[in-house]
Amino acid sequence: MEQIGLLLEGGGMRGAYTSGVLDCFLDENLYFEKIFGVSAGGCNAVSYISRQRGRNIYILKEFSQDKRYVDPKGILTRGSVFGMDFVFREIPDKLVYLDYDRYVASKTQLYIVSTDCDTGRPDVRMTLDARDSLSYLMGSSSIPLFSQMVAVDGKLLVDGSASESIPLLSALARGITRPVIVLTRPAGYRKHKSRTDKLVAVKYRRFPNLVKSLQHRYLTYNKSIEDCEALEQEGKAVIIRPSQPVAVGNFEKDPEKLQQLYQNGYDDAKAAIEKILRLCAAPGCDVQGLKDLSNLTDEQLLPGLHRQEAEGPGKPYLRSSKEAEGRRRFRKSV
Repeated sequence: MEQIGLLLEGGGMRGAYTSGVLDCFLDENLYFEKIFGVSAGGCNAVSYISRQRGRNIYILKEFSQDKRYVDPKGILTRGSVFGMDFVFREIPDKLVYLDYDRYVASKTQLYIVSTDCDTGRPDVRMTLDARDSLSYLMGSSSIPLFSQMVAVDGKLLVDGSASESIPLLSALARGITRPVIVLTRPAGYRKHKSRTDKLVAVKYRRFPNLVKSLQHRYLTYNKSIEDCEALEQEGKAVIIRPSQPVAVGNFEKDPEKLQQLYQNGYDDAKAAIEKILRLCAAPGCDVQGLKDLSNLTDEQLLPGLHRQEAEGPGKPYLRSSKEAEGRRRFRKSV
């Protein structure tokens, strides 16, 4: 049986692009039931699943200059460039609220892709509850050399991109036949052999399988891109990726650049809506004869995508305008 799935690449602060794509999907009432996320891709998926439009880009812009969120010197003071406890606990629970109840009500399956340090292979964890996913999201976002390994359920995990930057194989292995793939690099981008190979070999000498995966990462990534593009050429996938040059790095601090990348993601997703609906149309649905695909009903779509929900949007991620103003004043003071 054909099955739709949403695949989200990571990329650190380049996740602003993905946040724009996902907000467009919310505006267009496109609700994917199975999502495969790597690193920042999985983190962005959480606000989409909780139906809290705008939450992701708000966090990126609000805290991009906050050292509790991201600080290159953090690797020396706390073992990680990103403040993991701040990002995954304090922000969702105290600062920019995550609607845990709405997340559960969506019944969306989020598959979080990390890398198992012992095997060097992808570790894929399916969650239906945001609280259960946080530890795995920390593992999936733990960038080698820039973060510590994360211990979860007896395993040591690092960033999923170490073994599978684009979770295509993990999705295909779990029944996805028609993926919608969101990338954070423009067309034509390819990785090259890393200059950190020797450092990786020394730092992770107790984990030879992880070293192998990291040193072969450029090959794995480039092969994944080729496989994604082949599926798209066959009419079995839709790829959404930046149509404009990407000026945002993994640890970007400029809110204006983040906003521009977000808008690029939103616009690219908007332009891809018709292609997505054609990809996801069920057998027997005469999409060729339809001039306007925006009114396709759930019955006219393949399993894995729906347009109608009984529940409304998630709760506001800020409780009041006064609280939002307090956040802005605090940011200027740090």
